[in-house]
Amino acid sequence: MTLTGSNRPRIGIPWRTSQEEVTGNLVKMQHYMDAVRQAGGEPVPLSLSHPNSLPDELAQLDGFVLPGSQFDVNPSEYGASNQGKSEPPDSPREETDRAILGYAFGEQKPVLAICYGSQLLNVFLGGTLVQDIRSEVETSIPHRKKDLQPEPLDDPRHEVRFTGESQMAKLAGATEAVVNSSHHQSIATPGRQLSITGQAADGIVESVEWTGDANWVIGVQWHPERMSGDPLADRLFSQLVSAARRARRVPTLNS
Repeated sequence: MTLTGSNRPRIGIPWRTSQEEVTGNLVKMQHYMDAVRQAGGEPVPLSLSHPNSLPDELAQLDGFVLPGSQFDVNPSEYGASNQGKSEPPDSPREETDRAILGYAFGEQKPVLAICYGSQLLNVFLGGTLVQDIRSEVETSIPHRKKDLQPEPLDDPRHEVRFTGESQMAKLAGATEAVVNSSHHQSIATPGRQLSITGQAADGIVESVEWTGDANWVIGVQWHPERMSGDPLADRLFSQLVSAARRARRVPTLNS
């Protein structure tokens, strides 16, 4: 059966950056929107510039994707100072993501947090970040194009190993998978009730899962929205949409 816009779960996606919203640049946002639509959901872009209307918008949504960004989470948010490697924060994006996460946890709405979104999810729950992998971690694994010279056209790829009982292992159908990589920061200490479920061979955290209740909340460091046709990437979005469908409020007879 083909789902129409009216019965597809509505998945909120904040604009990646304030600048992209102002200029209407949808080039990278489109990947997330296409992935949600392909999985059977209805993507709903969320403005970073209208915080007063955000609560009403969130109440109309069934689940959320927190996308990547070229900016970094403000180190002061996890009790650190900028060591000179963190990109400037995009405050409207941070504030919007925090509002989304507060609502999603309070109302048990599912969240798929990707790259920057996963890092912010971790900080929201009290965790910390590696500010720059190349400076702080001894590794030969390229985690972004800039790690390779000359820079390739496509993102580097590497293996991720999943813990055997994790949702990620179940989605992958195995305890390892190959993913793309485009980041210079990563999770250091996991936040409250976040379980590390996937790591690269160098120990960099690649996936986390919420264990606080039954709500479906997963963070991944890679970019599944740019891996259309990859079974694990497709299942991540399909599971998000399925969880969003289950999370829809069922009206009571008296409502």
